[in-house]
Amino acid sequence: MIEVEVRGDLEYAIRQLKKKIQIDGIKRELRRREYYEKPSVKKRRKAAEALRKLRKFNRIRSRG
Repeated sequence: MIEVEVRGDLEYAIRQLKKKIQIDGIKRELRRREYYEKPSVKKRRKAAEALRKLRKFNRIRSRG
């Protein structure tokens, strides 16, 4: 659950909410669920996501 405390400036609170939504990936998830995804497409997407995460992990690990 995402919470944003509003203290005076509403525009600032809206920006904070949008930032938290983007970080959590809620918007991406909603767009993905908008249409039916075939199981084969879902499997390929998950494999690609796992590969991206692995590459990112290795890139970060090689720096340190």
